[in-house]
Amino acid sequence: MTTMQFNDKLLGLQDKLLYFALSLTSNDEDARDLLQETTLKALTYRKQFAANTNFKAWVFTIMKNTFINNYRRNQKTKNTFDGNEDALRSAYRRNYTSETPEMVQSVSEMTKYIERLDDDFRIPFQMHTDGYKYKEIAEQLDLPIGTVKSRIFFTRKKLQAMLQDSEGSYSY
Repeated sequence: MTTMQFNDKLLGLQDKLLYFALSLTSNDEDARDLLQETTLKALTYRKQFAANTNFKAWVFTIMKNTFINNYRRNQKTKNTFDGNEDALRSAYRRNYTSETPEMVQSVSEMTKYIERLDDDFRIPFQMHTDGYKYKEIAEQLDLPIGTVKSRIFFTRKKLQAMLQDSEGSYSY
């Protein structure tokens, strides 16, 4: 299939894709975002489309998988550390009934330590705590997945060491 034929078929499906996106998201703005992301992915991975297969099914599968991945990422993000002090405090509140001065101090220290890290370590770590999967981080930062995993691992170790050095009583 030529690029022109591919693009024509993709444009011809836009209305049906938008309707499907609306059925998934139940929100016009989210549906349009999903449609745009799906179209971009279809264009990006055009060469992976196998000739003489069902083009419509291929594009709809991209949309469904994109929706599922976004949903999972959003669910995970709701339950993970997002890098700000309030999120850390709310995580502590789930485990403890009241906020202690020590807890406020440790949250502040953790935030400061994270901000001090080199971008090479801080960015993958924050993306991971924001709910991104290793593969997604590797793709966005254009790094091998092993490098991403090791940077996140070493960041955890650095943060543990920093906290232990500052208080001597933290254990993770």
